Amino acid sequence: MSLNCGIVGLPNVGKSTIFNALTKAGAQMANYPFCTIEPNKGIVEVPDKRLKRLAEIYKPQKIIPTFMEYVDIAGLVKGASQGEGLGNQFLSHIREVDAICHVVRAFEDENISHVHGKVDPAEDVSVINYELILADLDSLEKQYSKIQKTAKSNKEHAELLPLMEKIITALKEGKNARSVIDKEERKIAHKFNLITSKPVLYCANILDSEIKSINNNKHIKKIKEIAAEEGSEVVVLCGKIEEEISGLDPEEQKEFLAEIGETESGLSRMISASYKLLGLVTFLTAGEVEVRAWTTAEGSTGPKAASVIHSDFEKGYIRAEVMTYDDLDRTGSPAKVKEEGKLRIEGKEYIVKDGDVVFFRVNA
Repeated sequence: MSLNCGIVGLPNVGKSTIFNALTKAGAQMANYPFCTIEPNKGIVEVPDKRLKRLAEIYKPQKIIPTFMEYVDIAGLVKGASQGEGLGNQFLSHIREVDAICHVVRAFEDENISHVHGKVDPAEDVSVINYELILADLDSLEKQYSKIQKTAKSNKEHAELLPLMEKIITALKEGKNARSVIDKEERKIAHKFNLITSKPVLYCANILDSEIKSINNNKHIKKIKEIAAEEGSEVVVLCGKIEEEISGLDPEEQKEFLAEIGETESGLSRMISASYKLLGLVTFLTAGEVEVRAWTTAEGSTGPKAASVIHSDFEKGYIRAEVMTYDDLDRTGSPAKVKEEGKLRIEGKEYIVKDGDVVFFRVNA
């Protein structure tokens, strides 16, 4: 699965700091706009406590987590859709990702400049969304003009026009594309490659001094209100703290988090939320050689999920032997799960669920 999540926002909101903490990739940072021009990319391990438990049960030679990709995209400014601040280039980078993590500044700090001269999450979010909407409107109107010319002789093109008109109307009203596209229309709209049709996660970046008093942060409240209106989620974290934690070993991380009253890092919450945002689920394989997590799209059949392991497995799929992680965790033994009659034999119509522990039978 090559799905990825783009980190976007205004300049100087902490995108690169968060990206560095996520990937330890050393993206360039500075207190001025457009420090990041070419997008930085990094592969990130998806946190999954189930792997450790399965390793206790199977005692494998190795443990392999699943991964996802993050892309650090340069800050957008007013006029980006018209080319301001290399906007056209940066918008093209956003078009290439599958989901968006929108970092919003939720802290006051006179030592870190703000492109608008003041911290106002509502305005910051509005600026980004407006530029994305304008970019989509320009792109879709050009596509519409081309398709309209061939609609009379091309049935497939003719069927696209009503949806395009619906989205164009919404964009002109200042609405994003995803707010007017239903589940059935999503596959069709995917052909238009619109930025505002991509799912969005908001990330509120706060100061380290506010980590224990986020309920008093007026900026976070505003970001949550905006996200609620869109049906999006919000993850609150401190980029500075997350970068410090990322350099510690696991035990030191636990101690650090305990000191600030947390059991999980903000980055772990962000990765998990991004994974969910992309419509992904994790199935697991376990044995003496390895315990491994695999990523597949939600709703994948057994053969489709098997193809993630090897492309030939989809065609050669015979059946899947399935246990749930919960049953293995509870009993502590695959033999006991079988004794309880909880081992399932699934055919080609089987829909893989998150946390399924699977052994695929295939023709070699």
